[in-house]
Amino acid sequence: MKVRTHHRRAAARLRLSRASACAAIGAVIAAAGAARAHTDALLQSTVRVAVRVTAADGRAYRGRIPVLIVHERRAPGSRPQPFLLLEHGRATDARARADFGLAQYPANARYFAELGFVVLIPTRLGYGLAGGPDVENTGSCAHKRFAPGVAAAVAETAEVLAFARRLPGVDPARGLVVGESFGGVVAIAAVAAGLPGLVGAVNVAGGDGGDSLHRPDQPCGPDALAALFAELGRGDRAPTLWMYSANDRFWGPRYPHRWFEAFVRGGGRGRFVGLPADKNNGHFIFNRNAAAWHGPFERFAAALGLRPVDGARPR
Repeated sequence: MKVRTHHRRAAARLRLSRASACAAIGAVIAAAGAARAHTDALLQSTVRVAVRVTAADGRAYRGRIPVLIVHERRAPGSRPQPFLLLEHGRATDARARADFGLAQYPANARYFAELGFVVLIPTRLGYGLAGGPDVENTGSCAHKRFAPGVAAAVAETAEVLAFARRLPGVDPARGLVVGESFGGVVAIAAVAAGLPGLVGAVNVAGGDGGDSLHRPDQPCGPDALAALFAELGRGDRAPTLWMYSANDRFWGPRYPHRWFEAFVRGGGRGRFVGLPADKNNGHFIFNRNAAAWHGPFERFAAALGLRPVDGARPR
């Protein structure tokens, strides 16, 4: 069954074949460009990547999801760049998912690109310009089933990673996945699945089932999510970094630590970093106070050998 986009005109403008997309992105990555002193001009483009997904209800879907690609100009002969896949969170309201548009993270995408990564930001099925059904539905609050929804997102991640590894100018063996909120769970699950090319994962405020308005600090099914993280720990094949704000009102102060401990007890490798409180709800710290997590992220990336290219530093 083919999924349909809710924004056909925008989708038509974005539609490129996989082969032509690789050629186009590879050309701009390898092309002669401005010197590092002129790196204010980041290059970005949006391509469509074909995905196949089995939803939580067992039905199979196909679609072509938009992926925003952001990177700096590179001089000819530059060494291949590491890549970074940035996973967005989950809106549980159908209207919010339909109005999602295109996942972009402009400030954070610039930061990662200026560190030397080729940044890929997919908009997954069920959201905005990707269109299609809500394949990540994890059920009602009283009957949470996290694994099928996470597995659907990981299936899309695998397709985007395969696309990223084929891009000219990209080092296919040096990839990192970073996720926010539900995307943080997806990031941990991606390395647990052993997806090729990934050397690490970063989970920022990861979880599911939170409602800071009606159930602050009391997410749905926290023990079931701990069990999922324990299972992911048994499959973990790469180092992970977990970062949560002290006043994340979606998960509260206790559950993130419990989830991390379950992951480690299961056999996962990771480091937990407590981030400072941010305004009235630190769940949004990834965008609102990025400076708070830059240091831990850069140390983690450096330990994986993903140092800034040619001594680059974000400006």
